[in-house]
Order: sequence, then structure tokens, then C-alpha cells
Amino acid sequence: MTNYSQQPGTTQRPGQMTAQMRAVAATGPKVLRIGLVQGGRVIEERIIKQRSHVSVGPSEKNMFIVTSTSVPPSFRLFELIGGEYHLNFFEGMKGRVALPTGVTDLAALRGQARRTQQGAYQVKLSDDARGKVVIADTTLLFQFVAPPPVQPKPQLPVAVTRGASDIDWTTTIIAAFSFLLHFLAIGALYSDWLDPVVDDEMSVAGLIDSVKALPPPPPIEQPDETAEPTDKGEEKPAETPKSAGPPAKSGPMTAAQAAALSNQLDQLELATLGALASEGPATAGVLRSGEVATSALDAAAASGAGVGIGGDLRLGGAGGTIRPGAAGGGLGGIGMTGRAGGTEGTGGVQKVKGPRGSANVGGTSVSGGMISNASRVIAGMRPGFRACYMRGLDENPDAQGSIRLTIRVGPGGEVQSVNAIPSGNLPASVVACVRNRASQAQFDPPEGGSSAIDVPVTFVKQ
Repeated sequence: MTNYSQQPGTTQRPGQMTAQMRAVAATGPKVLRIGLVQGGRVIEERIIKQRSHVSVGPSEKNMFIVTSTSVPPSFRLFELIGGEYHLNFFEGMKGRVALPTGVTDLAALRGQARRTQQGAYQVKLSDDARGKVVIADTTLLFQFVAPPPVQPKPQLPVAVTRGASDIDWTTTIIAAFSFLLHFLAIGALYSDWLDPVVDDEMSVAGLIDSVKALPPPPPIEQPDETAEPTDKGEEKPAETPKSAGPPAKSGPMTAAQAAALSNQLDQLELATLGALASEGPATAGVLRSGEVATSALDAAAASGAGVGIGGDLRLGGAGGTIRPGAAGGGLGGIGMTGRAGGTEGTGGVQKVKGPRGSANVGGTSVSGGMISNASRVIAGMRPGFRACYMRGLDENPDAQGSIRLTIRVGPGGEVQSVNAIPSGNLPASVVACVRNRASQAQFDPPEGGSSAIDVPVTFVKQ
């Protein structure tokens, strides 16, 4: 912007144009130059090359954005009327304007200004006018300056536009012929122009003649069906193995022998239970996760069977001591026929029935904190669940169904509560036994302090 202060050593009244300004003004019609100042710094400067209205206000559609409540959204600060600029201002605006009559404040110009329809004061500006207008915290500096020179249109360099007179035609023609020859040579290499003409009919006729000239294939040899085997002889009968003694007599096992065998096996199971110690990890493992029916434990106390001092297994009843090869009562006398005092014998054996039911544990789901050994502990409960089901089959042979367990685990891995929801025709004793077995489990401490495990158990009769 032009410095409006007076230079030392000059005598001119305020508002008078300098010699430099008159020289610039003589070059042509002036245009409006406006600078926007905020906080003592010029933040925007613009030259209005085409004479038009200059609007200010908070709206983005204005030429200059000024955030102030004293002006409407769009206010024409410099209005073009009849080809000349007029300054419009309100009472709340401050500033000074240099006119041909001198430098005057906006407040003093209200008396000689006319009012517009918007209620603003309007003053006509000449080409020599300059000044400033203060709107709130924004100052607009303006003056009329000579228009900037018109930029010439971009043109190509002279070396490009001087024409084709300086082209070296000899070099250009040699390069063109060289390119053409190389192109023809490469095309001849990758084309079939120089290949001989192939007559398809003659090639097929020659192929047929060569096939006719082939010798016939050798005859296929047929096997002679009248050939007789060279070795004629009689088959020798297989030698029967010689037995070491007279064959033993065999026969089916009677019902009495089968009942005696089942009784002896039951007594053997009770004797094995009786031999267990009252304490220790082996006993605890059998009682907690074994598949031995709990009814066998109830009968173990009333049984007189056990292990003798001499190491012989003594079974209750008339069985007596079991010794290899001994005849008489017990397991040694069942199905023993043949030589006296021998250990060999044959006879029918009746198979002992296996477990009558099975317990299947489905996929478990853990809600809350994770438990590292949840799957391993739940899998260890399966034999106990099966034992509970086999005990229930003694009450109801047709019992089967499922139980959904909800096990709540405490901070230390202990079982706080067990909720059992049965389905099917399972006895109440089976549900209570399964709940009791689940309440004795011990898990690793869950993450977060507590957790809940959902365990589906299905009981199927076999």
C-alpha cells in the first residue's frame, strides 16, 4: 500500500497527489486497490482489475469476509454507480478519506452524504481518493492505482516456429530408409512369406501310400487246449496230526455252571475292592473317577471275602482257595472234564454282560473368566457320571435322558453351586448323584475371579 505520511522537506497539503501518482494516473483509467489489515498485519491485498462492486460481510459470497455484527451479511462498501465508485458506510464505522477537498473523517462526511435505502451514508469518490475504513477489528485500506500491464499470451520459442527451412533433409531421408529396411527385415523373420507352398492333398495321399507299404502284424499265438499236464500223480491225503492223548470230551455249559461263574466273578470284584486301603491316592481315584458300580461298594462291607494271610485268594461260599490245576469247587471245577488231575479241558463258556449304560459329555461352554483346565476336569467326571447312571439303571432299567449342569466356580477354583436340569425319565437319585459328583470338582482359578461352566451330559441305555 502507498505510504500516506508526508516526506521530510516537502510542502503539500493533505490529500494532494504527488508527482509519482500523477505520472501513474496519466497512463490510463485507474482501478481500485484494497488491503485488509487485522492485528496490525496486512493479511490480504487485492486489485480489482475489472471495475465492479466490492462487498464485505460475514458471508463467504462477499469479496472480503469481515466478521462484525454492525454490517449485514452482504454490504456493498464500494458501489459502482454510472461508472464511478461511491463509498457506503454506517454510523458505527470509523475511518478517514482523502478527497480533492482534503482529508475528512467519516463522521464529518455524514453531513454531505446522502442516505441509501439500507440506511447507509453514500459519498462519491474520485480517482484521486484514498483512505481507510475501520469495521470492528478489521481495517480496509483503499486507493486508486493504474491497472497492471496486460500479460502477453504464451508463445512458442522462435527455434520451434521458424519453419521447416532449416531441416537437414539428407539426414532425415537416410534415417527414414534405414528404419524402413529394418522394419522389412524383422517382418520377414516373423512371417511365412518365404515358406514353400504345401499341397494338403498330396501330403494326405503320400501318407496313405506309406501306411499301405507297412508289413502286416505278426499272428497272435493261441494257447494249445489239448496239452496235457506233464506231471500226473495222485494227491496224497493230508496227514492228521497225532494227538498227545485221548481227545477231551466237550459239551455245552449248563445254566448252573454259568450262574456259578457269574457269582464267582462278582465275589472276585468285591474281593478286589476289599483289598484297597482306606486312604491313599489309588483309593481316592477309584472312588472318584472309577467306573465300578457303587452298588458293588455297598455289598463289599457285608461280604466275607478277602485275601488270606498266605496270599491265596479266598472267595465266599463254597468256592474255596483258587490254585492252578486244582479240582473241586470254585472256578477250577467249572467245565473240567477229561483226564484226572490234568489242567486241560474244553467246554462252552458264557460271556459276561458288560456295562448296561453310557454317559456322554457334550461340548462345554464357559461364560465369564476363562479356566485353563476346564475341559480336562469335565472329562474326568465322565466315569463318575456313568457310575451314577448304572446305579439308576438298577432302579429303572428303562431310564435314559440328559442333564444340563451349570457349575459356578469361585475365585479359588472351588465349586460354589451346581444347578442340574434333567430331561427324560432319569431317577432323582441319578440327578442327585451327578450334582454331588460335579460339586466335588476342583478347577484352576478363573480369570476375573468367577466363571460359569455349562455341561450337557447324555445318558444312553445300551
